[in-house]
Amino acid sequence: MRFTTKDILKIIVPIVLEQLLAITVGMFDSIMVSSQGESAVSGVSLVDSVNVFLTMFFFSLSAGGAIVLSQLLGKKDTQTANEASKQIIYITVIIALVIGILVVFLRAPLLNLIFGKVESSVMENAKIYFLLTGISYPFVAIMGSTNAIFRAQKKSNITLYSSIVSNVINIAGNALLIYGFGMGVLGAGIATLFSRVVTAVLTLILVCNKKKNLIYVDKLFRFRFNKNLIKRICGIGIPNGLENSFFQLGKLLVSSLISGFGTASIAANAVAQTLTNFHFTTGTAINTGLTTVVGICIGAGEKEQAKKYTKHITLMVYIAYFAFSIIFASTVDLFSSVYNLSSQASIICKNIIYFNCITATVIWPLSFTLPSAFRAASDVKFTMIISIASMWVFRVAGSYFIHYVFGLGVYSVWIAMVVDWIFRAIIFVPRFIKGTWLTKYKH
Repeated sequence: MRFTTKDILKIIVPIVLEQLLAITVGMFDSIMVSSQGESAVSGVSLVDSVNVFLTMFFFSLSAGGAIVLSQLLGKKDTQTANEASKQIIYITVIIALVIGILVVFLRAPLLNLIFGKVESSVMENAKIYFLLTGISYPFVAIMGSTNAIFRAQKKSNITLYSSIVSNVINIAGNALLIYGFGMGVLGAGIATLFSRVVTAVLTLILVCNKKKNLIYVDKLFRFRFNKNLIKRICGIGIPNGLENSFFQLGKLLVSSLISGFGTASIAANAVAQTLTNFHFTTGTAINTGLTTVVGICIGAGEKEQAKKYTKHITLMVYIAYFAFSIIFASTVDLFSSVYNLSSQASIICKNIIYFNCITATVIWPLSFTLPSAFRAASDVKFTMIISIASMWVFRVAGSYFIHYVFGLGVYSVWIAMVVDWIFRAIIFVPRFIKGTWLTKYKH
C-alpha cells in the first residue's frame, strides 16, 4: 500500500478536529450547566466520570472492529468487511443496551456505591442525568461503530461532520431547555439524548449507502452472528477494552488522592488537566488514524510499509506535541487568570504545565503511538499486559509512594505519570525495532 503525506493527513486531520471539537464543546457544555448552580454542575460532572468508564468497553470493541476492517480492506476482501461491519454494530449495541438497562434501573445504588455520601441536591441531579445518558448508550454505540466503519475506509471527514451535527444540536438544545425553559440538569440530559439519537440515525443511514461506500451495511435488520468475525473483533477489542477500563479506573483512584491535597492543588491540577487534554487528545486522535493506515498495510501483507508509516506518523505526533507545548508554555499565565486561580494555585499550575510540556513532547509518542501500531497489527495481548501493569505499578501505586515518601503533593501524580511513560517506552521501543509486533497477524 502507498500512502502519501496528503493521504495520511486526510485520515488524521478530521479525527483531530473532531476530538478537539468535543473538548471545546464539553467546556461550553459545562459552562451552560454551571448556570444552574454548583449542585447541577457537580451532579453532571460525577455522572460524566462514570459514563466515560462504562462506555469505554463498547468504544474499544468499535476500535477493534475498525482494525479488523482495515486489515480486510488491505486484503481487498470487501465482502467479508461488509459482513464484519454489521457484526460490529450489533455486538456493540447489544452490550450498550445491557449496560444501559442496568444504569436505568440501578442508577441510585450505583451512584451511592461509587461516590458514597454527597449532598442530596447533587445526588438528585446525578440520578436525573445518569438516567438520560444511560438511555442514550445504544445510540452512542451506533455512533462509535459507524464512525469506526467510516474511519477504516479512510472517510474520517464523515465522522467529523457527524460530530459537528451532534454538538450543534446539543448546544442548541441546552440553550433552549436550560436557558429558555429553565429545565436545568433535566434539560441538559434531554439535549444530550436527542443529539445522540439524531446522529446515530444519520450515521446509520449513511453507512447503509451502497453507492457511496467501499464498506457498507447491507440489509441492516437481517442479522446472524458470525462466530469467526466476532472472535476476530473481540480478539482485538476486548484486550483494548480491558486496558482502557483499567486505565480509567486507575485515574479515578489517583483522583481520590488528589482530592486530599488542598484547594490550591486541586484547582491547579484541574486547570492543568484541561490544558493537557488538548495535548493528549491530539496524540490519541493521530493514533486512531495510525491504526487505519497500519491495519491496511498489515492486511495487504506489507510489513515494511507498516513500519515505515508508523515512523512517519510518530514524527507527526512529535511535531503536534512540540507545537502545543510552545503554545501552552507561553499562555499558562493567561489561563491562570481566566480560571481565577490564586497566586499559590497559579504557581503550581505553571510548574505542572512546564513539566508536562517537556516530558510529554519527549516521551509520550514512544509510549502510546507505538502500541497503537502494535494493536493494528494484532499484537494486542502483550500491549494490554504491559499497559495495565505499568499503569497500576508506576502511575497509581507510584503516585501514593512518591507522595507519602517524598511529600511532593500534587506533583507526585504528574511525576508518577511520567515514570509510567518511561517504562512503557523502554519496553515498546525495542519491540518496535525488532519487529516482533509484525509477526502476530494471521491471515
